[in-house]
Amino acid sequence: MGRRYARESTMKLLYQMEINSDYSNNIIDMFFNNNKFNLSEKEYIEDAIHTIIKNLDEIDDHIKDNIEGWELHRLARVDLCILRIAIYEIVYREDIPVEVSINEAIEVAKTYSTDESSKFINGVLGGFVRRRDNNE
Repeated sequence: MGRRYARESTMKLLYQMEINSDYSNNIIDMFFNNNKFNLSEKEYIEDAIHTIIKNLDEIDDHIKDNIEGWELHRLARVDLCILRIAIYEIVYREDIPVEVSINEAIEVAKTYSTDESSKFINGVLGGFVRRRDNNE
């Protein structure tokens, strides 16, 4: 099915973990036992989840720096998970162009959240990339 399916699946797993405040390997194992993925999808999901969990504070700091007038705990959990995945791709995956990461985040938000959320996510990620590029 491809990378979009892997991103959506990563968002669903991350959302489940966030809602339950459980980032354990047991949740990851159950997720893989209950869903079917090809090898590349599974590799993407595993890398994304483990990298996001390992760097959660840093990723969340990037989000906090770009959500003017908002607090992290007030964001819709779906939107937070989408932002975490996009930041993961932008920061840790040099093989994925920044524009693709942003566009895919917007498309996932349109499917799983609201039109307003997709605009919000676009703004947050655009601000993050501009700030990052100005600091390099």
